[in-house]
Amino acid sequence: MDWAKVRTDFPILDRTFHGRPFVYLDSAATSQKPRVVIDAVADFYGRLNANVHRGTYQLSEEATEAYESARGRLAKFVHAEDPSEIVFVRGTTEAINLVSTSLSQTVLKRGTRVLTTVMEHHSNIVPWQILRSRGGPELDFVDIDDNGELVRADYDRLLTPSTKLVTLTHVSNVLGTVNPVRAIADQAHAAGALVLLDAAQSVPHRAVDVRELGVDLIAFSGHKMLGPTGIGVLWGRRDLLEGMPPAMGGGEMIREVHQDRVAFREPPARFEAGTPNISGAVGLGVAAEYLERIGWDEIAAHEQSMQRRAAKRVSEGFDGRVTIVGPKEITNREAVISFSLEGVHAHDISSILDAHGVAIRSGHHCAQPLMERLGVAALSRASPYVYNSPDDIDRLFDALGEVVRVFRGHERVSAKAPLPDLSPAGRQAR
Repeated sequence: MDWAKVRTDFPILDRTFHGRPFVYLDSAATSQKPRVVIDAVADFYGRLNANVHRGTYQLSEEATEAYESARGRLAKFVHAEDPSEIVFVRGTTEAINLVSTSLSQTVLKRGTRVLTTVMEHHSNIVPWQILRSRGGPELDFVDIDDNGELVRADYDRLLTPSTKLVTLTHVSNVLGTVNPVRAIADQAHAAGALVLLDAAQSVPHRAVDVRELGVDLIAFSGHKMLGPTGIGVLWGRRDLLEGMPPAMGGGEMIREVHQDRVAFREPPARFEAGTPNISGAVGLGVAAEYLERIGWDEIAAHEQSMQRRAAKRVSEGFDGRVTIVGPKEITNREAVISFSLEGVHAHDISSILDAHGVAIRSGHHCAQPLMERLGVAALSRASPYVYNSPDDIDRLFDALGEVVRVFRGHERVSAKAPLPDLSPAGRQAR
């Protein structure tokens, strides 16, 4: 793969910041968009813009065809058995909330339990906490070990007959850990629990086959896989979706409405109340095709080369002051490089890197329980993707070297010249 050519597909990367070429390393938060996706969204509004499903005129029929074709494209993308198993949502967060709202009406009642992990994004914690606060299921957390991997003995202990849902991330957005989903799902099913998978960080980087994973529901976002914002997917087994009540009410999702009764449509329409993000779905279908044209083996090899480059730079240049969290073996992690620099806050790191034209993320990464488990308040995170290169990793660590020099200089100044006393008494003394 000509990765330099791939980079030219992303017009935003032609920008400069602070007089320097742009290095974007925040794809775990949101990915940049290739020109074909941008053009697909613009083309929809320029040629096809009409509401779907209800119109009996040609433009509406064309818009409907584009929307449903995108559904079919995403079904093939995750190897679903039927396009009707694909529910369009705004993103992973909405998908998980849809599941929590729907299942709270059926299986997730008082006296049941939801089992998740300490490495989850807040979007896979807060909905369950809300249910718990309303008298619903209890919530349990599987711990991680010092290598950033799930403690399977903890899972064995916490998975009980009262556990009705196991929900976990496929890939940690902080640690990069790839969880053993099939084994976890098989064990959950044997205990009588459903399994919901947060695939927001896996779908952009690896082939996902819902049948091979053996889960019941999968949620992912378009904006992390080169697609538009405000569009995502909930995949669910057809028989499961048919038994789930709607999470929202309104237009499009009903068969008929009368003053004394309502009848709902079959999935996926039952879960898509209101006018959908039609252009977003069209753009997401094009993004899926773009990734498949590159090839998952190519993407994996490319991202692993950047992980190896990062590990090499850390081992050679920072005297042990930089620590990368997560599994040490790159074969068991995706390209999420979260790190700390001894004596420097993550926000200071990102600010100085920004001055060098390098964009990374800093903070708790919507994973505060994980930060508490790691014993840190914040981490810096670089997350490369298909449009990055090992040279971008060098730019990152060259700039990080400047962070070290800045703070070493600050330490020397502080040691020689204590900060002045700015209290009233101190000012009076001067």
